[in-house]
Amino acid sequence: MSGHRPNEPPHGYVLIGAALLHQRVRELGAQIAADYAEKRPILVGVLRGVVVFLADLLKATDGLPCEVDFMAISSYGSGSGVVRIEKDLETSIEGRHVILVEDIVDTGLTLRFILRNLEARRPASLVVCTLLDKQAHRLVPLPIRYTGFAIGDRFVVGYGLDEKQRYRNLPDIWVIDETADRSAG
Repeated sequence: MSGHRPNEPPHGYVLIGAALLHQRVRELGAQIAADYAEKRPILVGVLRGVVVFLADLLKATDGLPCEVDFMAISSYGSGSGVVRIEKDLETSIEGRHVILVEDIVDTGLTLRFILRNLEARRPASLVVCTLLDKQAHRLVPLPIRYTGFAIGDRFVVGYGLDEKQRYRNLPDIWVIDETADRSAG
């Protein structure tokens, strides 16, 4: 018996356990609720990896009156910065307080594109909330207001993050051992 559940990566380990994830998301939600107590923010999630985090974050805002909308983005080429909007917002954000919610920020090129796009729509305010901040490959400075966890240069899956659409439903954040042969999976 291999010792791992069928959906767990065969070559990896838990970086952030479910209990710690949920505790930190509750803290982020409480901070957002306090910061936006007199406002009605709109949380904008970048699909797909953000779905699990955004759902838990929304619940953790403790009844804060807010809305949710989504964007889907495609980036082309490793580090090229070429980005296309696949799904745009359905709600106008002009004059609104916008919290852009990301699962993970890496180079920052895609996030910079999204921020510029959203800023052009004239929101009252625009801040970023990310579950994971992976600064090792950061190419551009970014104004991240809320960060769940800073992580090193690791390939991670779980809690919405995937590898070829696998592992999104793991309750923990796992590091995939990229030196292991994953072709057998």
